[in-house]
Amino acid sequence: MTIRFDERAVIVTGAGAGLGRAYALDLARRGAQVVVNDLGTSVYGDGSSGGAADDTVREIVEAGGQAVASYDSVATDQGCRNMTDLALESFGRIDAVVHNAGIVRNVTFEDMADDQWFPVLETHLLGGFFLSRAVWATMRSQGYGRIVLTSSSSGAFGRTHGANYASAKAGLLGLCNALALEGEEHGIFANAILPNARTRMSDSPDREHAHLPDGQRPVDLIPRFEVEWVVPMVSYLASEACERTHEYFSTAGGRYARVFVGAAVGWRPEEETPPGAEEIAAHIDEITALDEFDVPATGGHEIKAVIARHGLSDPGFF
Repeated sequence: MTIRFDERAVIVTGAGAGLGRAYALDLARRGAQVVVNDLGTSVYGDGSSGGAADDTVREIVEAGGQAVASYDSVATDQGCRNMTDLALESFGRIDAVVHNAGIVRNVTFEDMADDQWFPVLETHLLGGFFLSRAVWATMRSQGYGRIVLTSSSSGAFGRTHGANYASAKAGLLGLCNALALEGEEHGIFANAILPNARTRMSDSPDREHAHLPDGQRPVDLIPRFEVEWVVPMVSYLASEACERTHEYFSTAGGRYARVFVGAAVGWRPEEETPPGAEEIAAHIDEITALDEFDVPATGGHEIKAVIARHGLSDPGFF
């Protein structure tokens, strides 16, 4: 099987450098018509320049591909509508979006100020919302679409010195869930990528890793952390070959793996009255045991799993 994007139009945000640039180049090489979006800011979200997007477009066009540059901010509704309009004016359709744009403003939670918190959430989380909303009607009318949101291991598992970043990335997983559930009947699939790679963002100062010698970072000590190792997962998720939705995928050190949220079997008391906190303490090992678990597709499916696990009567409306 060869994955191609001929006659498919794809919007890639943050495509002027790093991961986004690598995604855009591979998609174009596979025949995609690419909207290369990049505001041209620093990794902290300062300044702006059209040069980054222009450079990626130039490289695509010189290689015989099709691309147009967008200099709009993904952190605004109007910016995302402008991207959508540009794609439709240039290519007549929108088949996939890869929301990759992001900034960091690393600091401990104790020192977190509003101007460190809100811009990070606006770029990552609101950007995902604004862009998905802007393309939704087009994808629905086509009966086809692929949405790839960039989350992070920080959002799924947590981190220090970046509550703003972790919160935004966790929020994108929630957005992915909702888009996947509402989009599937319209042929719109939504998944999330949790990439690990050497980029400008991984180069940003982070006191969490200050103990490493000579300014080294964890990504310097692990092989296969070049951006090229992330690209194939994203190209697959953005393609027609991807028939999966509502899932998250990690790329780390050359390994590709599904990440999921599960619920342990847990403990259910036999008594018909709620237990006390003391009983919770007494059964905490059963409550937290992970030898068996379920991966619910929705909140309702979690209730169905409880019903099935504990032999209860199914009311039939989940």
